[in-house]
Amino acid sequence: KNSVKAMEKELVTCSLQGKEKAALKRSQIFQIPGSKGLETKVIVVLGKAGMGKSILVQKICQDWSNGEFSQFEFVFWFDCKQISLPEKRYSLKDLLLEFFVKPQEGSKEIFEYILQNPAKVLLVFDGFEGLCDHENFPRCSASQPEKDLCSVKELLSGLIQKKILNGCTLLLTARPKDKVYQYVSKVDKTIEIVGFSTQQREVYITKYFKGLPYCDNALKLIKECEYLFSHCYSPVMCRFVCFLCETVLEMGDKSLPSTLTTVFLKFVQQKVIPMQTDVTAMQNQESLATLARIAWYLGEKHQSAMKSDLLPSKEVKEFALKYGFFLPFAFPRHSDSGEEEFGSTFSDFVIQNFLGALHLMLAEEIKDKSLTKYLSFPSKKKKPYNWLDLLPRFLAGLLFLQDDPYFCSLSNKDVNQSTRKQKTLLKYIRRLQINELCPERLLELLHCIYETQSNYLLQHVALRLKPDLSFLGIVLTPPDVHVLHSILKRSTKEFSLDLRNSSIDMQGLKDLVGLKNVASFRASLSDTVRLWKSLEQTKDYELLRASTEKLVLDPFKAKTMKDVSDLSDLVEMQDKMINCVQDASGCSNYEIPAIIIPAIKNLRKLEFALGPVCGLQGFLKLVEILAAFPSLQHLDLDALSENGIGDEGAKSLSEVFPTLTSLETLNLSQNKITDVGAEKLATALPFLSSLKTLSLYNNSICDFGAENLAKVLPEMTSLRVLEVQYNKITGVGAQQLTDSLRKCPHIKNLVMWNPTIPYGVLEHLQQLDSRISV
Repeated sequence: KNSVKAMEKELVTCSLQGKEKAALKRSQIFQIPGSKGLETKVIVVLGKAGMGKSILVQKICQDWSNGEFSQFEFVFWFDCKQISLPEKRYSLKDLLLEFFVKPQEGSKEIFEYILQNPAKVLLVFDGFEGLCDHENFPRCSASQPEKDLCSVKELLSGLIQKKILNGCTLLLTARPKDKVYQYVSKVDKTIEIVGFSTQQREVYITKYFKGLPYCDNALKLIKECEYLFSHCYSPVMCRFVCFLCETVLEMGDKSLPSTLTTVFLKFVQQKVIPMQTDVTAMQNQESLATLARIAWYLGEKHQSAMKSDLLPSKEVKEFALKYGFFLPFAFPRHSDSGEEEFGSTFSDFVIQNFLGALHLMLAEEIKDKSLTKYLSFPSKKKKPYNWLDLLPRFLAGLLFLQDDPYFCSLSNKDVNQSTRKQKTLLKYIRRLQINELCPERLLELLHCIYETQSNYLLQHVALRLKPDLSFLGIVLTPPDVHVLHSILKRSTKEFSLDLRNSSIDMQGLKDLVGLKNVASFRASLSDTVRLWKSLEQTKDYELLRASTEKLVLDPFKAKTMKDVSDLSDLVEMQDKMINCVQDASGCSNYEIPAIIIPAIKNLRKLEFALGPVCGLQGFLKLVEILAAFPSLQHLDLDALSENGIGDEGAKSLSEVFPTLTSLETLNLSQNKITDVGAEKLATALPFLSSLKTLSLYNNSICDFGAENLAKVLPEMTSLRVLEVQYNKITGVGAQQLTDSLRKCPHIKNLVMWNPTIPYGVLEHLQQLDSRISV
């Protein structure tokens, strides 16, 4: 089973702009194109707690020891929670050659070699948030930072600031929500671990139970409990679920708990009960309560480790180690001191969350009414408590477990007291303005309510959700999708979902889109097309038809080449829908009424903002599919970063003008169009029979271009506004436009201030025709 922990997971690189994803091999982690070899390189690996960041860095160390990553002669790996105690101070030599590995001889020579060859050194700081999350990150102020005694934070700060070992490689792991970039000024590469796919979950579970008599039953049992299976996207959760499933099957049971709270209550029960006697039961209960209090108070300080001699008693320490709640470790020793100190850390972040919630339930000093402040969906003005980010879910779940015999034996509290706490939560939820919550807090609320399994609360929340739910840019994990799906399903309302940039997996997208009361949705076009192709392959034509009718595209903004490619793929999918329609009508009792995807047919506004690097290339690709949008009314190419489609882009666009019969607004401002492009545009502009506004602001159009535009203005009978300001038109071109304007009573406004037109000339023209604006 231990080998399962090292199972390959997909690494993902995220660009901060488009959050585009690409699978990454371990061998590519340290490849940084264009980096300067003489400077320190900083690589950040992001991932939620339990995603396998620590396993990844351990695997990197193992690979290095087997000959991979040969560019490094030295690799040092530090668990930040074990070296983060503020009172500890070390020199760089202490940290490298005393704590991590102590050479039998030649420490001085080895350290000197390291200082002289920093490019051959890899330093891994696992759990960077353990050093920087709770307080300000200090700057390294030591005069000799490589020799003086410093705190670990100061040493790491010196490494980041390139005062220490400039030229080495730093690999930092952290959780996505932690403010890594607040402390690290320059990151050369960011990688995110996104967990197991559905197929990887199945492989993990199968390998976990390999060789056991109930191997097949285990996978079936876990998959039947969809909520727990969704949580198996997290490797650490998958391990817990497998452990519990193994216990359940060994006992002859045929069902798993339905919530995370009951899973971990059962987990604690199975760890402790089988090994205890009547004599030790009370002592274990007291030790567990003490451990829960430690979990809470360490969590308040954003810590998960402590000195072992600070534990309240020997019994608590033995209990925690015996049942696997704690793991021991040794603190780094100073080279001039032989004393060794030991610490204890919670074996798992989820366990600390659960025990912290247990403390809030068991502690006499925590009053009923104060419990709700630990839930992380307060008013917008208050900062949510989210370091122990699973604690609110466990707390809500425990509040509704007063009938559980094992929980009752832990709490020693009467049912009336538990009922009072329940009523406190119910009252709090009833007062909550659910429709005003931001997406993150709404999801947290849904998780908490799901953990209660209270039909009243589930229905209450379902009926108070606003009809337009946007999760734009919010990562939706499989458990998020499951609770959202289960609560939407309970509502009688119709919903519109925005799932763009949410990293939702295909199964989750299929589930949400398949809900009858989801009337429309927006999602990544690549994910949508992938879903439709999958539905086509499985011949699920009913859901295919329903999902094509629900997709909303308008307005669409293309910001990357991928956006243009995805839009092109959607148009291509429409062409293939003809075959799908024929297949569906041959094997179903219903008929698909339209071949055109409604989202394509109804697209009215299209913005293009790729910038100067890919602007022309992307636009030429976009022009190829513009004819597919019969309702397109607004085409906007004016971007802050300037697309620069130039004359080539203008020529290409003018060739498709005859197909853009619905176009009312065309904005070609700031695109480096000259007289050549203006001439091509002018020739074809009369084909735009619905055009009302044409903007050519801030290009490079001169008098020749103005002359060509002036010639066609009388033919453009629908045009109301023409903007040609900030070009290179002189008084000659301005006069030609003014003369043409006299023949165009339909035009209401001509904006043509140009620095090259003398002010007196422009003022005179404005007096001749008041429709001219400056």
